[in-house]
Amino acid sequence: MLTLPNILTLSRIFAVPLLVGLLWWPQWEAGYGIAFALYCLMGITDYFDGYLARANGAVSRLGIFLDPIADKIMVAAVILVLTAQGVLRGPYVGDMHVVAGLVILLREIAVSGLREFLGGLQVSIPVSRLAKWKTALQFIALGALILGRATPWWTMPFGALSINVPHTVGLTTLWAAAALTVITGWDYLRVGLKHMD
Repeated sequence: MLTLPNILTLSRIFAVPLLVGLLWWPQWEAGYGIAFALYCLMGITDYFDGYLARANGAVSRLGIFLDPIADKIMVAAVILVLTAQGVLRGPYVGDMHVVAGLVILLREIAVSGLREFLGGLQVSIPVSRLAKWKTALQFIALGALILGRATPWWTMPFGALSINVPHTVGLTTLWAAAALTVITGWDYLRVGLKHMD
């Protein structure tokens, strides 16, 4: 049933290839600026599709199915492209920031599998408040990393280094999101283990 909330959700999925295309050239500052605007627009539709569905009593099975998929596709695509293009690099630890992105991706796969397994048992796992914080930090982190490439001039001295402010915020919040990812992933796993033989 193509209600307005479902159309908004589908628009996020269809926008992912465009977002990936814009992120493919990390030296293209204007492209990253457009990608940042598109990424923010996708985040806004993520909020409004759920809000409109609940406000209008239009929550549908299709929407319940598509919404988390749209989020995971967007997050996975952005993390993979930023990794491939060397954006997940920073001072001191270099490429190790990729580990934070990897933790997030592995958790998303594991929790999706767990939800599918428990769905067959008619058991649902509600989204915790901590998981919502994880999602918010994840959204901020990826947006800041994109913005950092769009604004290379937004730098400040930090000891002997000159750091890009949005990029540094992005890497910091990515690690915070990864930490919450581990905590919430373990919480979900504990619930799931109770229903396994």
